[in-house]
Amino acid sequence: MMKNLFFIAFFCLLFFMPDVLSGQVTDMAGLDRLVDGRFADLRTVSGPVIGISGTPRTDGGSTVSGSYIQAVEKAGGIPLVIPVIADGEAIRRLLEQIDGLVMTGGSDVAPSFYNEGKWNETVEIDSLRDVFDLMLIRMAGNRNIPILGICRGAQLVNVAFGGSLYQDLPTQVGDTSVHHRQTVPMQQASHSVSIVKGTMLGTILGRDSLRVNSYHHQAVKEVAPLFRIAAKSTDGIVEAIEAYPNRAICGVQWHPESLVDKDTSMLQIYQQIVKRAALYKKAKEIHRHILALDTHSDTPLNFIHITGYDFSKREKNQVNLPKMEEGRLDGIFLAAYIGQGKRDDASLEKAVRHVETIIDSIYTQVGRNKDLCDLAVTGEDLARLKEEGKKAVFIGIENGYGIGKTIGNLKKFRDKGVDYMTLCHTRNNDICDSSSDSIPEWGGLSPFGRKVVREMNRLGMIIDLSHAHENTFWAVLKASKMPVVVTHSSVRALCDHDRNLTDRQMTALAEKGGVMQLCPVDEFISENIKEANLDQFMDHLDYAVKLMGIDHVGIGSDFDGGGGLIGLRGANDMVNITVKLIERGYNKEEIAKIWGGNFLRVLADVQAGRVK
Repeated sequence: MMKNLFFIAFFCLLFFMPDVLSGQVTDMAGLDRLVDGRFADLRTVSGPVIGISGTPRTDGGSTVSGSYIQAVEKAGGIPLVIPVIADGEAIRRLLEQIDGLVMTGGSDVAPSFYNEGKWNETVEIDSLRDVFDLMLIRMAGNRNIPILGICRGAQLVNVAFGGSLYQDLPTQVGDTSVHHRQTVPMQQASHSVSIVKGTMLGTILGRDSLRVNSYHHQAVKEVAPLFRIAAKSTDGIVEAIEAYPNRAICGVQWHPESLVDKDTSMLQIYQQIVKRAALYKKAKEIHRHILALDTHSDTPLNFIHITGYDFSKREKNQVNLPKMEEGRLDGIFLAAYIGQGKRDDASLEKAVRHVETIIDSIYTQVGRNKDLCDLAVTGEDLARLKEEGKKAVFIGIENGYGIGKTIGNLKKFRDKGVDYMTLCHTRNNDICDSSSDSIPEWGGLSPFGRKVVREMNRLGMIIDLSHAHENTFWAVLKASKMPVVVTHSSVRALCDHDRNLTDRQMTALAEKGGVMQLCPVDEFISENIKEANLDQFMDHLDYAVKLMGIDHVGIGSDFDGGGGLIGLRGANDMVNITVKLIERGYNKEEIAKIWGGNFLRVLADVQAGRVK
């Protein structure tokens, strides 16, 4: 209740202040008219909320220059001052209320945060603010909230993501051709910067140079891996960095908010953060109303290999409950994965036990965190758990090697909640041929494999054809009475990898009523795996939608099993896909289908035994 009152009061202040300052309100009657006339408008405010980091005061309070607030307002955002606090949980709750973040200027950044000692006495450190600001940036970054860093804020953004700084330009660089600590007022530009071609900054400004103000003696030295240089001054000092197009983060060394009245380009910098925040806000709103499901991750490998692992903690692996929350994921398929081994009776029996162990570990992790998640088998389970504020955990088996050669093991695993099984992995097995094996063994399905297909149809268990040889693919489509899926593969036409599907396969899969879950494994997305990025992944998704239709495409990450690329490193980054979908013109209904609706339709059809 207090939190709601705070925001109402703050928004009222923003909307009423112009009238108060202009003298339109001079008594209580006027104030009453203003409140009655404007309060209803607050419910229709559409601008994104932009958090502005505060500067600590000696009395424990926080301040922010009015120029930041005014710049955000002029750019179309709703400014919200973030006070300096040390409570991580309070910061988390606060970050849920904002759609974008402006990190303001101020004192120096402590060199210990980029593993250096203090250079000299010119370095003035505010340790409390450093900790708060870096925590704020890291936590906002975890949630993919758009960030604009100003002066010190740009330096902090660079440090937070692994870059370093010049502690004192005059003594460390020596070039005094540019006075980075100008003596004229901040409302005046003092030197020029060149804008790097092809950058987002250059695009939004529409120019290759800019006159800026300057009031700093620290600056970016080594640019953090996530970023590229967007602008430099004539002495070679980095003046702007950005992570576009893969992350909505930018930092400028100057203070554009002090120049917005004299140079419209400066306002465009704030308009960009407001624009990105509006997209993020829309993505968050869409996720409130859809069911977002990732159909494949190998996270249970951590359950059995890391002592004391806890799915409820934000570990370094790619999928856990906190990262799912940050990325707006509602459900996840955890794969009971087993690599291909020997096929003698003893090895097969051991393989079955291994899969049982992994499934038991999933039950254990869910049991420990019943307040945060629960097991799911149907789409109805997913919807119910979302309503309860919990994450849904589905189970799949990756590699039919895990059932041995005993057809009854399928029912045993189905009874334990397994919804799908990937027929093979990187080698041929007793069921079928693998796409990655050098020599096909069965020409598609083995005799045992045909029995597996029939039994999976009977049990209402989805057949997953990721990893399957093309001969296997066609054999299964012919043999199965139910639609089938590919839980984590991408487009062969865009990246020639054996794990990807040809156009012909994709078309046939759609005609069968099935779904292809696009997968952000770098080597599936680009032949230059070091540069594989989110935009390229989106190209695969677009291609699949255009070829197969909107009803036959979804997302399966393969996180913790090889998935991940620039801009999409873990479950917390999944909201970035939604932002990109919005940018590329997909509507809410289409996004809902991609994020889970299509796969859940197949799940329901197979479970109900609806023949296609």
